[in-house]
Amino acid sequence: MRRREFIALASGAVAWPKGVHAQQAAVPSYRLAVLLPLPEEAMRPFFDEMRQLGFEEGRNLVIDRRGFGVRYERFPALAAEMLKAGPSAFICAGDAAIRAAQTATSTIPIVAVTDDMVGSGLVRSLAMPGNNTTGVSFLVGDLDAKRQEILIGSVPDVHRIAALVDVQSTPAFRTKLLEDAAQRRGIALMIQLVERTEEIGPAIERAKTEGAKALSVLASPLLHVSRQVIIARTSALRLPAIYQWPDTAREGGLLAYGPSLSELMRVWARQVIKVLRGANPAGLAVEQPTKFELVINLKTAKALGVTIPQSLLLRADEVIQ
Repeated sequence: MRRREFIALASGAVAWPKGVHAQQAAVPSYRLAVLLPLPEEAMRPFFDEMRQLGFEEGRNLVIDRRGFGVRYERFPALAAEMLKAGPSAFICAGDAAIRAAQTATSTIPIVAVTDDMVGSGLVRSLAMPGNNTTGVSFLVGDLDAKRQEILIGSVPDVHRIAALVDVQSTPAFRTKLLEDAAQRRGIALMIQLVERTEEIGPAIERAKTEGAKALSVLASPLLHVSRQVIIARTSALRLPAIYQWPDTAREGGLLAYGPSLSELMRVWARQVIKVLRGANPAGLAVEQPTKFELVINLKTAKALGVTIPQSLLLRADEVIQ
């Protein structure tokens, strides 16, 4: 080694190849403040999609985990606390989480999934949200009504059914629409309101005691997280039930109708990436699902003593034998 090269190494004045420092500096780091009632494992398809598109924790992504699996009443205080860390974006699920984030900030982007962003007043329109919030909206009003019709069709000569309703996800006007639709069919719909996991079992038992012959589990992050509790309770009470996500029927639920949750999470992740790359949420259209599946679990039907009409079986996208 020549003397001049040795002195450069010893002093630390190394002339690195041109572009190395620029390349390191060109990899920005983003911080996501997560605020949702779902456990972290439920978000696996979301983070898998982020990783495949180049956004990975430990490389260019920091995830504030304090908001996973949080009760509704904790959202406002936690959103304000997470804001202090300077997140690049809030990631929210459900109306309660979105409202908490919107109260905390009107400038940090909020990329969310929920039932009905326009109907809940969270954005101005699907095409032009008009504020710092965008994401994915589930068309849940139409889908809850469709699920109720499927449930009625699955239990011949039914006169009383119940709806399991998360008060933080389903506004009163939407349950009224469901009640009116049932009444037009000559069926009484009994609304069972819940807000916490521990209220779900007693609500299902109350529905059974009051004479419900079937249960519609309305769209809700809380009710989705509690689906195994609901499946177990309805099975014990021999109460047919329909769910929001097709995978729930594959997991032991009787009926399910809706879009693929995994696919919606991948769409959600792509929305987040657009925002991290500079898209303005005010002008980034809210996405909606376009494909829906009806899944029927005949194993569960047999255990419940329910005979699913052939006409409904023929409409199913998947029948689990």
